[in-house]
Amino acid sequence: MTTAAIASWKQVTDRLEKTLTAFSEADLQRQVAPGRNRIYYLIGHLAAVSDRMLPLLFLGDRLYPEFDDPFLTQPDRTVPDAFSPADLKLSLTAINQKLTEAFDNMPAEDWFKRHNAVSDEDFAKEPQRNRLAVLLSRTNHMSFHLGQMLLVK
Repeated sequence: MTTAAIASWKQVTDRLEKTLTAFSEADLQRQVAPGRNRIYYLIGHLAAVSDRMLPLLFLGDRLYPEFDDPFLTQPDRTVPDAFSPADLKLSLTAINQKLTEAFDNMPAEDWFKRHNAVSDEDFAKEPQRNRLAVLLSRTNHMSFHLGQMLLVK
């Protein structure tokens, strides 16, 4: 089960990388739909969410906590773009590579342990709030935004 979940993560991250490579800098400024987020914003958003997985899954410290305000707290186009599109893409790649390496090295039984956002007491009541559930939900989240990006092309 964990092998299948990790394979799904890898498939989605690989597809995202290939998709982002095909976009020009001008494409990244396009909205996924009228009045919706730009691809630029979604890249930063995905980077911030994936970066938060590191401490959430007890895999280490975050690499880019500075992404939270412009890509999680603030809506798109409410603050100036503080990062170049190329830097955002590189950051997302670095985060996902670090996560993938950690996933490949995590023993299967560790996936069924609690994550950092649930207490020991709550985990005893709800063991489904485990690290595997986080991986599945974040893979789905990334896949959703990848689908939005593909609509732009």
